[in-house]
Amino acid sequence: MASTNDLKNGMVLKLEGGKLWSVVEFQHVKPGKGPAFVRTKLKEVLTGKVVDKTFNAGVKVETANVDKRTMQYSYRDGDAFIFMDMDTYDQVPVESATVGDAAKYLLEGFEALVAQNDGVPLYVELPAAVELVIAETEPGVQGDRSTGGTKPATLETGAEIQVPLFITTGEKVKVDTRDGSYLGRVK
Repeated sequence: MASTNDLKNGMVLKLEGGKLWSVVEFQHVKPGKGPAFVRTKLKEVLTGKVVDKTFNAGVKVETANVDKRTMQYSYRDGDAFIFMDMDTYDQVPVESATVGDAAKYLLEGFEALVAQNDGVPLYVELPAAVELVIAETEPGVQGDRSTGGTKPATLETGAEIQVPLFITTGEKVKVDTRDGSYLGRVK
């Protein structure tokens, strides 16, 4: 249990029937008239839904114990992705719904941050950028355009991204895992 006066960004709270909410931002407000209160923006950990919630100052809220560990992706087993804890070598199955869009950029051996609450995986967070090889792309054709063009390319993981015309099959590129954008070539 913690007081609303102790809230910090990133803290995970257990509210409304056991749902987990992460504090995105908070603000202590002391109006000239009336009691102080805490205005927060909360993000539901499992669904990503963001809501605004106001608490009276000093009210007790239940905090959740979220264990974030760096784990290595090992393999896919049916609908589950198997991650290995780098410290204990335990294998943790994570459902594909929990992995979400991160699955498009996962290769065996990649490391990711896996957050768990009471042994249940909540989400998987990849590094901001990963390096992947272009598995297939058509040759770029220079036309009469005033700015650089792009073309679709398939990565070794099967994900499709837009790359500049000069990129060829077999090249290693850096990809932003948050929005799937091309960041540059890798030497």
